[in-house]
Amino acid sequence: MTKLGVAAIALVVVVGAFGAYVRLAPSDPAVWHVDPLTAAKPATPNFYLLREGDGDAAPLFLPLPPDQAAAKVQAVAMATPRTQVLAGQGDWVTYVTRSALWGFPDYTSVRVVPAAGGSQVVIFARSRFGKGDLGVNRARVEDWAKRLAQ
Repeated sequence: MTKLGVAAIALVVVVGAFGAYVRLAPSDPAVWHVDPLTAAKPATPNFYLLREGDGDAAPLFLPLPPDQAAAKVQAVAMATPRTQVLAGQGDWVTYVTRSALWGFPDYTSVRVVPAAGGSQVVIFARSRFGKGDLGVNRARVEDWAKRLAQ
């Protein structure tokens, strides 16, 4: 076998091992199930936050009681491809959404809090791997917000 052949096989093994690690690495709820009302913003730009004050945008207002707003969030999140509940229930849930090709996990923590005339939905979406996310967390949050507002 030539050196080029050995190098090609080594590359395939490395890429395969990386892909397996990304897909199979456990998601620890103690690390990723955070309260989006108080969670610290990451130092890297691979997140998007709907939160009063220091968020990228204001929280979403829904003219529904918190239990109904939380049920609507759950329905929208679970209708998102490759998304499942990581931890929590009711008014505070963290979802994991995996990318189609490599299965990179993104975590979206949602908190529904009572507000005058309805509920506020606070959302914190972030990537586990990499320093950037190519805008996927923002796109997901904006999509969810659009669907929740309907």
